[in-house]
Amino acid sequence: MTTALILIDVMPRIIGLPLAPHSGDEVLARCSALARAFRAAGQPVVLVRVDRPNVAQQPPGSDFADGLVQGGDITLVKRTIGAFYGTDLDKQLRELDVDTVVLAGLVTTMGVESTARAAADHGYELEFVADAMSGLAADEHEFTVERTFPRFGEVRNTADYT
Repeated sequence: MTTALILIDVMPRIIGLPLAPHSGDEVLARCSALARAFRAAGQPVVLVRVDRPNVAQQPPGSDFADGLVQGGDITLVKRTIGAFYGTDLDKQLRELDVDTVVLAGLVTTMGVESTARAAADHGYELEFVADAMSGLAADEHEFTVERTFPRFGEVRNTADYT
């Protein structure tokens, strides 16, 4: 079986928000380090970004952060909070024989948590990289990584993978 890294909404317009407890730039640096480690180990890297539905043009900063996507990565565009609904994420993971997903990105209580809950519903084992995600408020992030995520899987830090 295979472990895949899934990075959620690491996009300039979200990186630039006032995030806590980790800044968007800190999260980007840690997500980049995770992606390098997974690629070096021959493990899949999945990058997911969100498009706002029903708008003629996406706001500036809606693409992936510069340099984050590398050849061989899987990229997906979602139009909801989580990465599974309305995408072929599950199909692509199954084709790669993925049984475990490692989640990181922005923001903890929105895209990351929604994707985690759906991943659990799809039967994946879950790991969370607490210092490679951040929230709109530090207390929301801390509650989620300390209380909610441990009910779904293992909570770790970037250093555990790099």
